[in-house]
This record gives sequence, C-alpha cells and structure tokens, in this order.
Amino acid sequence: MTEDWPERVFRERLVQPDRVSCGATCLVVARMIEDHAYGEYIGAAPSVADRFREEVLAMHRRVTGPVDGGRLQVPWPRALGTPPWAVARQLGDRDVRWIRTSPASGYDAVLAATRRRRPVPVYIGSTWLPRHVVLALGEEGDRLRFFEPASGHLRDVGREEFARARLGLAGWDHAWWAILPEPVTPS
Repeated sequence: MTEDWPERVFRERLVQPDRVSCGATCLVVARMIEDHAYGEYIGAAPSVADRFREEVLAMHRRVTGPVDGGRLQVPWPRALGTPPWAVARQLGDRDVRWIRTSPASGYDAVLAATRRRRPVPVYIGSTWLPRHVVLALGEEGDRLRFFEPASGHLRDVGREEFARARLGLAGWDHAWWAILPEPVTPS
C-alpha cells in the first residue's frame, strides 16, 4: 500500500453504474484500496469509467448469484441491492455489526477499523429501512471520511452527526450496519 492511500484510488470520479449497485461499488473501491495491483489495473484502462463499470456490474452479479468465488450462497434479487452478508463474505468473512440502536459506538468501531487502514462498508437509510451503502475510509481531522458511490464524492461526517442520525449521505441519515474486518474495540 502506498502513502497516498486512499487518494490514488480517487484520481477518477468513481460512480455506481446503476441505482442498485452501491454495495458492489463499495466492494470494488475497497478492493482497489487494499490491492494496489487491482487498483492499477482499473486505473490503467483506456477508459477508467468503463472498466470500473464492468468490474462493479460483475461484482454485483457475483455477490447476488448462487455462487461467489466457488462457494454456494443463497441467491439474492439484484434489484434489491447487495445484502450485508454477501459484502462480509466478499471482504473475507467480516463481521456484520448492527449499529442502528447504538450509532455512537458504531461510529467508534468504524473509526477504529479505518485507523488500521481498512475500508468499512456502512449500510445507511431512513428511519425505517437501510437503502444505501457507503464506504468509510478513515479520519479527516476529527471527522470520518466516507466514499459516497451515488455521487462518487468523498464526504466527512462527525461523530455527533453519525450518533444523531444526521449523516446527509445521498439523502440518507441513519446508519444501520457496519461490515467490520474483525471484532473491533474502539480506542
């Protein structure tokens, strides 16, 4: 991993290719961050946008189909996005942590994981339903930086905003789940 992590991944504006591939987009971006060769493979394409789109759509088919990486899984309707357990499996059997009832401790756990330079997918949505996936990247000052795949922008969210369900990411405010690399104890 180079010192310009994760900036090297965001040389181009990376945007989810359709309305239901936010989870798959976050998976591709997470892999680009963690696997320098993969990031360079996408970044060296004549059309980064086209290669990124192809990779995201292939990822979405893989994580919602009956087989992912040679392992059987329960198929999931692609129109419903990407289920959290498929994201966890794709990232190496991570823990799916429910953070809806304790968003402040969820923020701390996500922050602790990103301090170890591990991107963390976070499911966000309305009061009633999770609707979107964003990718927590790490600290920026006293805020947590997120990649928001609907716009392709990086956005910073403070602990208070996260805890009070005022995320303002792609129009969604409530955090539901975090896909953590391992059980994380906040520091």
